[in-house]
Formats: sequence, structure tokens, C-alpha cells
Amino acid sequence: MFIVLSPNSGVPVYRQLIEQIRLQVTGGQLAPGDEMPSTRNLSAQLGVNPMTVSKAYTQLEREGVLERRPGRSLVVGTLAPAETRTKKLEQVRESLATAVTTIRQLDVPTDEAVAMLRKMLDSHAKEK
Repeated sequence: MFIVLSPNSGVPVYRQLIEQIRLQVTGGQLAPGDEMPSTRNLSAQLGVNPMTVSKAYTQLEREGVLERRPGRSLVVGTLAPAETRTKKLEQVRESLATAVTTIRQLDVPTDEAVAMLRKMLDSHAKEK
């Protein structure tokens, strides 16, 4: 699991944790049944308060992204394929909403913004 926190982003650290874990689960980097690091271990790794990690884990557990099993650590939950696709699209929509706001605030024409996005997607596809 790879997490990068940006303490000066204006987004609370626990929200950053939630979003990054959610993305890794939805994207398949974290598979169903994978054990999550303990609250104490992850907080030490990231240099954050254990309560911050606990808050993120609790929210992800409520959402069904993580599951608590008696006597074991938290594990990644199982999502149905249709649910995985829906969650992926929700996450893309959330990310694009921020971009759309920026595009509108900077008054960039839609066709230019779409062309830029296509070019970025094509460039990323060639890197893989």
C-alpha cells in the first residue's frame, strides 16, 4: 500500500487516507481479503496521529470498503463487479468535478479542456 499525504492541501488528512485507500481498493492495488496495516503501524509509517488513521478506517468500514473480522486485522472487503465499476466511475466523477471547477474559473474553452484531457490520457496510455 502506497499513501502520500499532503498536509498543506487543505484536505483533512483522514479524508486523504480515505480517498487513497478507496482508490487502491477500487483500482485493484488492494485486493479483497488483503490485510490492512494496524492503526498504530500505519500512523507511525505516515507520521500522523493514530486517531486520524482510526477515523479513516472506521469510515471505510462503514462504507463496506474494509471489513473487521474477530481476532484479525481489518481486511479489504469484497465488492461485486458492478459495484466496483460504479465506485470507479464515482471516483472519476469526483476528480473531474474539481477539474471542471478550475476550467470554469479560468474560463478555458470546453473544446480546449477536452483536447487537453484526451492528450493526457493518450500520453498516459503510451507510457504503460
